Amino acid sequence: MSRYRPPSPPKSAYITKEGAQTLLSELKFLWKKKRPEVTESVREAAAQGDRSENAEYIYGKKQLRQIDSRVRYLEKRLDACTVVDRLPEDRSRIFFGAWVTLEDEEGALRTHRIVGPDELDHDPAYISIDSPVAKALLKKQEGDEVMIRLAAGEKVYFIDHIEYRPFTL
Repeated sequence: MSRYRPPSPPKSAYITKEGAQTLLSELKFLWKKKRPEVTESVREAAAQGDRSENAEYIYGKKQLRQIDSRVRYLEKRLDACTVVDRLPEDRSRIFFGAWVTLEDEEGALRTHRIVGPDELDHDPAYISIDSPVAKALLKKQEGDEVMIRLAAGEKVYFIDHIEYRPFTL
C-alpha cells in the first residue's frame, strides 16, 4: 500500500469582492503584524543561548514557517482569483454570488449564498460554487424543483427565492 494521493481537482478561480477583501486583510495582518511579532520573539529566544534545546526558539521558527507558507498561499491565490464585483444581467436565474432560499418537502427553508471555495469559513450559509449543491442550482429560476444528491441520499428542494444583494466595501 502506498501513500500516494491523487491531486485534488483545481478550485474555481472566482471570489466575491468581500471574500477578496477578507483574504487581503488576512495577508496584511500576517505580513505587517503577526510576522514581525514572531520574528522578535525568535530573536529574543535566540539571544538566550543554546538554540538546539530552546523550546521557544524552535516553536517560534515553526510559527514563522507556517506564517510564510500561508502568506505565499494567499499571494498566489489572490493573483489567480477573478474578483466578481458586479451583479449578473439576468437576476431571475442563479449565478455566482446569489442568495438562494430553498424549501424542502417538509416546508423547511434554508438560505445559502454561492461563493468561491476560499470563502467558506466566513459564514455557515455559504456554499462553494464547486459543491454538488451549487452545481445543481446554477442557472435555475424561482419555482424550479431541484434534486440534490447528499450523503444521506437524494433530496428534492424547491427554489423559493433568489436574491442578489449589492456588494459592500
